[in-house]
Amino acid sequence: MTFIILSIGTGEIIFIIFVALMLFGSKRLPEMARGLAKGLKEVKKVTEDIKKEIISDTDLSKELKDFKDLKDTFKDIK
Repeated sequence: MTFIILSIGTGEIIFIIFVALMLFGSKRLPEMARGLAKGLKEVKKVTEDIKKEIISDTDLSKELKDFKDLKDTFKDIK
């Protein structure tokens, strides 16, 4: 699909915009564009949230700190 996007030229983009204007009209097209932008923004937000959750779940710094504290406790006992 990425290759298709890369091969679209200016003429094709103008044609797509023209067809969209003819099908949906000039009043409805901005509403659709806003809706699409909101949807893309929400997808981006969810993606970032998932990335942060994965990073925080795989972050070993807390576990390593707990392990070092436990190690220090055993050192003090000896």
